[in-house]
Amino acid sequence: MTQPLLAVRGVKTYYGNIIALHGVDIEVNEGEIVTLIGANGAGKSTLMMTIFGNPRAREGQIVFEGRDITQMPTHEIARMKIAQAPEGRRIFSRMTVMENLQMGAAVADPAHFEEDLARVLELFPRLNERISQRGGTLSGGEQQMLSIARALMARPRLLLLDEPSLGLAPLIARQIFDIIAELNKRTKLTVLLVEQNAFHALKLAHRGYVMVNGQITLSGSGKELLQRPEIRAAYLEGGRQDA
Repeated sequence: MTQPLLAVRGVKTYYGNIIALHGVDIEVNEGEIVTLIGANGAGKSTLMMTIFGNPRAREGQIVFEGRDITQMPTHEIARMKIAQAPEGRRIFSRMTVMENLQMGAAVADPAHFEEDLARVLELFPRLNERISQRGGTLSGGEQQMLSIARALMARPRLLLLDEPSLGLAPLIARQIFDIIAELNKRTKLTVLLVEQNAFHALKLAHRGYVMVNGQITLSGSGKELLQRPEIRAAYLEGGRQDA
């Protein structure tokens, strides 16, 4: 049986004495888009940050490409070709678009910089128009594009995307989802996606997991989860699917 690219096994994460993740198990295979849905405060972002080493898993194991990275420092995890576009975008607001992209490329081979720059600017032509602007002057959608583009400059094997549509107009959110789908189709980029817009996330994903109170409660293909009545009732009612 093929080994998953990423395996999270029995991971427990704490903030002080408060447990945030209660023995989480997920797998992401190479070339997949896997989405993690759940309500606010379910522990989704905590899992993403735990994979990246901050906070650390207190119990359990995180394995990437067959290597245990559970206790590895964050900068070493980044060098293993895992890149993150965190919740809230967190770009370098005082730096220009170009400088942000250069920061993203810091862990990649400099010989590929021009090629990678051309690739992300083709994906996000708006950034090309804003290349000399400071990140903080961009619109919310442009900042999200920059956050993803910066992560792609690291040439990741695995891209962690945390709430990429948060706070964006529906049209911009759809563009972001389309770009994620195109990246996966064109380059087989593996993506672990945390997203509150369950409808679009599950439509996009090969497989999905549902997290409730720091535990995985359901898993299946994106199509299977979209059909489940409890998923529809909890996450798809009230117009969320119109985004």
